[in-house]
Formats: sequence, structure tokens, C-alpha cells
Amino acid sequence: QVQLVESGGGLVQAGGSLSLSCRASGRTFSTYGMAWFRQAPGKDREFVATINWNGEHTDYGEAVQGRFTISRDNARNTVYLQMNSLGPEDTAVYYCASNRAGYRSSLISAYDYWGRGTQVTVSS
Repeated sequence: QVQLVESGGGLVQAGGSLSLSCRASGRTFSTYGMAWFRQAPGKDREFVATINWNGEHTDYGEAVQGRFTISRDNARNTVYLQMNSLGPEDTAVYYCASNRAGYRSSLISAYDYWGRGTQVTVSS
């Protein structure tokens, strides 16, 4: 069982930046594919960003392309999401997810484990 714990959420003004972290338990983090998703009230869960096991390949959702950056530190069992130029439309609960296969994917069904989420609120 892998436990994922997100942190770094909060309230920020439009145009600002925020950095999220997701720390994973276990010894095999370096083999996992990782991703961030988000869910706003009344909306479906949305793909944000994904990174493969060694960090060499990333993909982004269209809504965040060019503003958000996903990265990972396998020595620290942690994946990050740097969010810049935030707008009210980015307000959501942000979830970290992992898959044991190690690949990157934008599909919710590709992920085996999920964190509980961290709230990001962007004021206008």
C-alpha cells in the first residue's frame, strides 16, 4: 500500500504562484509514474500534469500548459507542482496520484493510488 500526502495548498491572489508537494511512502517511489489532477466544485476530476518514473518525460493538461511545471525528486520520494500565473479558474482540490507501471498518463484509470488532496483557492 502506498500513501500519498499532498501539501502546499492555500489561498493566493490571481497572478500569483504556489508550489505543491506530494510525498509518497514506500521504497519504490522511483519506479512510479506520478500525476496531479484537480477537481473544482461541481466538476469532474481534471488532468493537470504527469511525469514518468525517472522524470525525463512530462505531459500537461491544456488548461495549465506553459504555467505549471511538474518535477520529482526520487531521493526524497516527492513529486512537485509549481504553479505560476494562477487565476480563479485554477481553484480546486489538487490530488496526487501514482501508478506502479512507471509511465505517465492523463487517464484517471491509469493510477493505483491517490492522495486526499490539498485545496488551492485563487482570489480575483
